[in-house]
Amino acid sequence: MAESFLFSIADNVVGKIGSITLQEIGLAWGIKTELKKLEATLTTIKSVLLDAEEKQWKDRQLRDWLGKLKHVCYDVEDVLDEFRYQALQRQVASHGSLKTKVLGFFSSSNPLPFSFKMGHRIKEVRERLDGIAADRAQFNLQSGMERAPMVYRETTHSFVLASDVIGRDKDKEKVLEFLMNSSDDDESISVIPIVGLGGLGKTTLSKLVYNDQWVVGHFKKRIWVCVSNDFEMKKVIIDIIKSIKTTVEGGSGLGLPNHNDLNMEQAQTLLRSTLGSEKFFLVLDDMWNEDRQKWIELKTFLMNGAKGNKIVVTTRSHIVASIMGTVQAYILEGLSHDDCLSLFLKWAFNEGQEKQHPNLIKIRDDIVKKCNGVPLAARTLGSLLFSKFEQRDWLYVRDNDIWKLEQKEGDILPALRLSYEQLPSYLKCCFAYCSIFPKDHVLNNEELVSMWSAQGLIEPSKKKQELDDIGNRYIKELLSRSFFQEFEDHHFCFTFKMHDLMHDLASFISQTECTLVDRVSLTVFRMVHHVSFSYDLDEKEILGVVRELNDIRTIYFPFKSKTSCGEPFLKACISKFKCIKMLDLSYSNFDTLPNSISNLKHLRFLTLNGNKRIKKLPNSVCKLFHLQTLWLFGCEGFENLPKEFGNLTSLRQLEITTKQRALTRIGRLESLRTVGIFECENLEFLLQGTQSLTALRSLRIGRCRSLETLAPSMKQLPSLEHLLIWNCERLNSLDGNGEDHIPGLGNLRVLRLEKLPKLEAVPEWMRNLTSLDRLEIRECPQLTERCKKTTGEDWHKISHVSKIYIDGVKTTEN
Repeated sequence: MAESFLFSIADNVVGKIGSITLQEIGLAWGIKTELKKLEATLTTIKSVLLDAEEKQWKDRQLRDWLGKLKHVCYDVEDVLDEFRYQALQRQVASHGSLKTKVLGFFSSSNPLPFSFKMGHRIKEVRERLDGIAADRAQFNLQSGMERAPMVYRETTHSFVLASDVIGRDKDKEKVLEFLMNSSDDDESISVIPIVGLGGLGKTTLSKLVYNDQWVVGHFKKRIWVCVSNDFEMKKVIIDIIKSIKTTVEGGSGLGLPNHNDLNMEQAQTLLRSTLGSEKFFLVLDDMWNEDRQKWIELKTFLMNGAKGNKIVVTTRSHIVASIMGTVQAYILEGLSHDDCLSLFLKWAFNEGQEKQHPNLIKIRDDIVKKCNGVPLAARTLGSLLFSKFEQRDWLYVRDNDIWKLEQKEGDILPALRLSYEQLPSYLKCCFAYCSIFPKDHVLNNEELVSMWSAQGLIEPSKKKQELDDIGNRYIKELLSRSFFQEFEDHHFCFTFKMHDLMHDLASFISQTECTLVDRVSLTVFRMVHHVSFSYDLDEKEILGVVRELNDIRTIYFPFKSKTSCGEPFLKACISKFKCIKMLDLSYSNFDTLPNSISNLKHLRFLTLNGNKRIKKLPNSVCKLFHLQTLWLFGCEGFENLPKEFGNLTSLRQLEITTKQRALTRIGRLESLRTVGIFECENLEFLLQGTQSLTALRSLRIGRCRSLETLAPSMKQLPSLEHLLIWNCERLNSLDGNGEDHIPGLGNLRVLRLEKLPKLEAVPEWMRNLTSLDRLEIRECPQLTERCKKTTGEDWHKISHVSKIYIDGVKTTEN
């Protein structure tokens, strides 16, 4: 469900309330009292949310209670958001910047009618919240905000019937190669991690290795321990001892003391004496612990003096692998389609029975494709269809996402849910939100971080870390835990995908919160908050869905080139969704936005990419003081930004196609971090006058045929880290002044120059640009000649750069 969103909302609201001081209240004493009551109720509720999250899977009434709570919390957040909007509005009116404190909600300059109106709204939502909070007693929820819900996987064992395992022979050989090739003479302990998402067969592969003849003959002691998600040092130690007593000495291990009966000194002494000095092979199955200190301590206890001890660790986390591994982790891939099909048939039919049902051949192939090579998924779907030979039963499984199919505790979805339960709360909501993307969608970190930020899902750092950096860290954490895959680093951004089964998990988690609407599922849960639309819907169908929805915070079209929505859709969105935070109008079909767009006070992300008709934005857009992301790429008729565009002091990302000769009216946008300037045929200058984008970190310029120089813009970008320029056929200079140093330009890390036929030389200032780590030059004939290693006229300017690529070939080894 959506309680991870709820925890995030409650956390944000409590934080906002707590940051208001008495000095900032001014005349609004009554409001302060109501806020304190609201904070107390939210804090009480927040303390039981983690317990509620764990229990709601089996209690429908609890799920309904969480749903009611969620909607009230959204309303509370909206009320506080209006106070912040009022503060931003006052700041723009008086200073035009964000230098004053954002949460100065209630200063004496605030109009009294606003305070009066908002006081009533706070009281109303507080009373609703109190009523819902009172009902929590019936669920016997335990307090403890820091207590992570524990969902335990069934303990594994070392036995496997090799003939039952399909498609893992090559993987077994490769892991054995790791074991054999790591020298017995050099290392006391070698650790080989096996990494992959839940259900992929890491444990099964480890069993094959554990029972291999070479392993059995090479190691005097073989030890199997299922660690699972509760890493308790004494318990792990006693489990190792019990495994040795059972497998080596032939006992039962039942007479050994429980880990609670020993202190740490007794446990480690018993472990070391039990290990002796003989070589051992240990499998630590299903490892979750990411505390490096705990692993170092356990590893120390395992040092028995023998050389050549081997440990295989299975984990879903690349972080665990990097902490524990002494060799490169073995990344377990999915089965081939044929192997996956064989496994599916093994579970769906008795031996040879499938030949009696040729009508199911095509359907079974389609079902196996859903498994994406994951053995546990094949077993789960095969088991669902065992002894079912009616075509309609098979079509039902084929045509439904896995999360919609009934499953037992040991099946694929519960196995994946274990990974979700182990996430910190701030990652849970971010992961669940990703269900609005279609399967196999290529995700871009910049777009995703902007979408998360728009919904308030990124927790600001106390160390004043950039929101973009925090969001990128979230993505990399999810990558490291196997929630995302197929990572590709483009050095200024990166892309990745969700595994189809992880998408099913996200859809299951967020089924009442996020939805992707297609022709099959045009009926949408009315209280959903985040909605995306498939490519197979026409404008009439999309409009029909929109008219049925109530409280939308995200409208997104992932299939950009297919979208074409006109004025009726736009007017419906503006009139119905006053609290929307992301509005995707890509490839829409209208001349301008209505003045009423300013009513969307909560809007953070607005994209008009690909609208070829739009010529301008109304000045009322400049009242969207919360707006963080504005995309106008591909708006080939767009003429100019509105006069008061500089009032958008929260704006962090701007992508634009314009007929302007220079990028004017962006003022001193102190929050602007990324600018993309594309297909601007008239653009001759980037910035004019005294404009200085002091916080800009990334600048991309592409297909601007009239642009001849970047001067004097480079002096006005002191925080720039990434500069990419391509297909600008007249560009002949990056500075035009021949300066050997540009004040403030000391943070540039990545420079990419591509298809710039008239660019003759790199600027003098690059000689002193020690921050530059990566330089790419592609299809720039004159520049390529001058930048040849050692002999080129400009080589001395760039030779200090650690990574230089000329037409795709790396020329440095720094």
